[in-house]
Amino acid sequence: MKRQVSIRQKAMPEVAANSTVRPLSLSQIQAHLARCPSLPSLGSINKALQELLHAEQRYSAQISEIIRRDPSLTSRLLRLVNSVYYGLAQPVNSIEEAVFYLGVRQIRQLALVTPIIEDFQRLTRQCQFPWREFWQHCIGVALLTREVLSTVQTPMDESDYVAGLVHDVGKIVMAWSFPEHFAEIHRQAGAGTRELTEIEREILGLDHAELGAMYLERQRLPDLMVRAARYHHRPQDSEQHTALVASVHVADLLLRAEGIGYSGNHVPVTREQCQESAGWKLLFPNPQDSEQAIARASLERSLERLPHILEGLV
Repeated sequence: MKRQVSIRQKAMPEVAANSTVRPLSLSQIQAHLARCPSLPSLGSINKALQELLHAEQRYSAQISEIIRRDPSLTSRLLRLVNSVYYGLAQPVNSIEEAVFYLGVRQIRQLALVTPIIEDFQRLTRQCQFPWREFWQHCIGVALLTREVLSTVQTPMDESDYVAGLVHDVGKIVMAWSFPEHFAEIHRQAGAGTRELTEIEREILGLDHAELGAMYLERQRLPDLMVRAARYHHRPQDSEQHTALVASVHVADLLLRAEGIGYSGNHVPVTREQCQESAGWKLLFPNPQDSEQAIARASLERSLERLPHILEGLV
């Protein structure tokens, strides 16, 4: 059953009645982009905690001590472990207990997502939009990207997760750098008759995928993250990191189909369309391959869990 997230109309961006937004040239867009703040978290994500979590010998007390120094990470950790998903009989109040219940993989993902989302929130503070649901979409794509990718190859370190997390960074950059264009784009997108990228190109002159890739290039992020942003709507055009880009594409479509989070795109997507998409065909070129059935079963389980996990994270 589709899990539809309710988006309050008052949370949607509004364009001024006298606004006359016009498409911008590439040089104008690049000039605005140069003024967009950097995201420190993308270059330095709690290095001490990441090193400890990847170490062969690690101790809960050490992990807990590092987490304790980060109030935001502590809050998100306790909120997640006490969420409906874990269904614990008694509330967990200590970091040590939370570390025990969550395990290293979940904590590693929390350590990645916390500073990035905080940076995103600082960039979007002045722009009216259903950001909480948007963060759920971004984190959901990150989690599901790893699930999709793991059906066809061994996942990387955490690069695949971060690539999924920042795939829509172009929307955040657009909201900060071009607020009037962003508002008009999402006013028109609400009709649900045209793809968001088409409207973006018409109103701004560039879509969020290309804008996000340009921004990540300026930030000197790895090529695989740049490609995940640039090609997540057309994975067939990515000549490198194809499996990762295709996994982000499929994860993005599946979340839209299930109504989990909010991407800003109102054009309906069905589960069948996901499995007919360019990304799915790149990952599973043989329709009779047993990997397809395994992937569908795995993703079904993940989609059932995801709303509860996201409620605990955001």
